[in-house]
Amino acid sequence: MLDPQIEQVLRLTARAEQHAIKQGRTAHYWQMPVEQARIAYAKAVPILDIAPRQVHACENFSITRPDGSSLPARFYWPYEPSSDDPIPALVFFHGGGFTVGSIDTHDAITRMLCMEVPCAVLSLDYRLAPEYPFPAAYEDAWYAVQWVLQQARSLHVAPEKIALGGDSAGGTLAAACSIAAANAGLPLSMQLLIYPGTCAHQDTASHFKYAQGYLLTRDNILWFFSQYLPQEHDRSDWRFAPLEWAQQAAGTQHLAPAWVAVAEYDPLLDEGIAYAKCLQSKGTVVELKIYQGMIHSFFNMGGFVKAAREAHHDAVSALQRVWGLAP
Repeated sequence: MLDPQIEQVLRLTARAEQHAIKQGRTAHYWQMPVEQARIAYAKAVPILDIAPRQVHACENFSITRPDGSSLPARFYWPYEPSSDDPIPALVFFHGGGFTVGSIDTHDAITRMLCMEVPCAVLSLDYRLAPEYPFPAAYEDAWYAVQWVLQQARSLHVAPEKIALGGDSAGGTLAAACSIAAANAGLPLSMQLLIYPGTCAHQDTASHFKYAQGYLLTRDNILWFFSQYLPQEHDRSDWRFAPLEWAQQAAGTQHLAPAWVAVAEYDPLLDEGIAYAKCLQSKGTVVELKIYQGMIHSFFNMGGFVKAAREAHHDAVSALQRVWGLAP
């Protein structure tokens, strides 16, 4: 059964869409030019999100890629770290179907995680499609992860307490980078996966069951991925579909422990569950949380939806446990 607060969100969303249509405006991302979709998404997220928390320090900066180009990022600090007291760190990748979203759209969430855990948070503004198709987003994410691991000491970050996290497409990036880190023998303490995309093709039962009427529609999903994936064979690449790697792996015990959150009324429900169960069956420590009555993107609705705030608490607790921090 849908959560009553989610039902209200969906009613208000439907009303807003009808109003837009009556005024001759497009109401869905897949009907908009990409730049317009990005603006619409940036305006929509804060409406239901929690209020941005004050943090000790927030710094916009750039990571320099090997080719000399810049990779924008933002660091959040809950307190002043030092070499004598290094801080745990979460590298966070925002959602948005690899096409929309930014460090600004997820600023409230990253601030909350920073202060509640507490931990340093690096939020990455990876390149978006269609200007930068697959595997650009993954390449940016993986380079940022390596950079943090290499610079941990100079950043006063505890190298043995670095986790990856993200929602939706960001969850895909976190999962893929966790695989890459394990393959490279680089230690991570956790992967925090919030309704991640994991499968090559959007053909699970939940993709059709919740194709319309639950905020994230099948039309939008297919549009997002048509921007990001220029070649059909890219779909089976584990950097886009980590479930492909997990199903073929002999064992996954070398992966960082995973906290996987999925929503009951989400097209991505089945693949999130499948990924969690596949990892668990092959040796990874996994905590799977199925949020009843919730829809995709509910994690960004904590300003209105009580269950979203409960999910925030669960995510914070998962990081605290793995890092041995007192709640």
